[in-house]
Amino acid sequence: MRRIRIFISSVQSEFVEERAMLCYYIRTDALLGKFFEPFIFEEVPANEFPTNHIYLKEVEMCDIYLGLYGNLYGYEDAEGISPTEHEYDLAAKLHKSRLIFIKSIDEDKRHPKETLLIRKVERDIVRKTFVDIDGLRTSVYASLVRYLEEKEYIRWKPFDAACDNGATLDDLDENKMRNFIYMARAKRNFPLPVETSPATLLAHLDLVDENGRVANAALLLFGKKPQKYFITSEVKCAQFYGDVVEKPMPAYQIYRGDVFELVDQATSFVMSRIDNWTGTREKESNAAVPTRPELPIDAVKEAIVNAVCHRDYTSNASVQVMLFRDRLEIWNPGTLPYGLTVQKLHGPHKSLPANPLLADPMYLSGYIEKVGTGTEDIIRKCREYGLRTPEFYQEEDFRVVIWRTIELQGDPKAIQGDPKAIQGDPNKVEALIRLVKVNPSISRAELSKQLGLSERQVRKIIDCLRAEGRLVRRGGTTGEWLIIKN
Repeated sequence: MRRIRIFISSVQSEFVEERAMLCYYIRTDALLGKFFEPFIFEEVPANEFPTNHIYLKEVEMCDIYLGLYGNLYGYEDAEGISPTEHEYDLAAKLHKSRLIFIKSIDEDKRHPKETLLIRKVERDIVRKTFVDIDGLRTSVYASLVRYLEEKEYIRWKPFDAACDNGATLDDLDENKMRNFIYMARAKRNFPLPVETSPATLLAHLDLVDENGRVANAALLLFGKKPQKYFITSEVKCAQFYGDVVEKPMPAYQIYRGDVFELVDQATSFVMSRIDNWTGTREKESNAAVPTRPELPIDAVKEAIVNAVCHRDYTSNASVQVMLFRDRLEIWNPGTLPYGLTVQKLHGPHKSLPANPLLADPMYLSGYIEKVGTGTEDIIRKCREYGLRTPEFYQEEDFRVVIWRTIELQGDPKAIQGDPKAIQGDPNKVEALIRLVKVNPSISRAELSKQLGLSERQVRKIIDCLRAEGRLVRRGGTTGEWLIIKN
């Protein structure tokens, strides 16, 4: 089968990185690479032909004209017209398929002739805007997949792009879409105003097709009741007393809602059930009391976001978040993309989102910091926190393990949130003993309050002292009466 030729046009000095990225991405993508062959001028070997001749010849030969327009207009010939505009005019004259992507940053600095060119394009065809290179890649991917479908090269879509769910705009929450725009503008300089209509927003994010049908990703992002259409789009959270799955469980929740709500609810489940060291406010200070949770919230949230965003939504399984005594495990139904291994997750690797139309809005709203760096960020944040290196497993499902046990390195006071570190802090141990001597009936809750520790940390210190024979309990196995053993 002949490959579909794509001519990528731009003012070269403005979009060097973007052109190279698109050329590489199209050629190496598992789907796009089978159908498309991109052309960029940088790859043309030296020859005797004038530059404009090569450009225009490639436009004549191409199937798709893909234009990147920004603020620069470029070199002008004797007629005052740039090569980019000549290329577009020829593509229009020859009725080529035209995909135009306009960078919407610093528009007040745009060259007047570039503004006129963009206005001409807008009169002819529907164009897309982008803010950064990740947004450009997602939009190009969606446009090329749509091209393949319209030309009937393929008759299927990725799950998040499929529109065969029977939903309509009435199934989406307009307030959720307005809140998304507000967050995306604050986090990523999103170009659309807050008052943008739902239809315009969905079209901008490639979440509706040409017939106005709603994509699966739109329901997962902004649906009033996403689980009405995707029953397994939920997160099951469980806490266990020990290091294995066994009953009784102190906490179990099943969370439902859109993907943003799922991430927030699951993250809150974890952070509210781990230790949180609380310091003391300095005298005569209005500063907030210092706190330090046992696990870095950024790493916890990143792992949950990855599971919700990259899971296989065709699976009957759900995302599972399990909090054990020594670790946090997050299970994601699905497998790593072809060519990506758990070993590669520890270093720089290609971004291959399983659900690109879902990943892009989560990035725009700040839930994903940078596409393709999630696992590296989890590792870095845990190490900076003093935790063991997180582990990744690919079995029937994908699993992330974040360890709660802190490796003691250096001054234990520097790791104040971990029970083992506090057990090794003689000041805390002796302070507890003094309090017990003064009040042998003191409760764990009161010890926790006076020592500035969690009850779990206090219990671990007491268990350690009892094992050493320094403390004994009286008043029964459930009593709080403690006496120092001389």
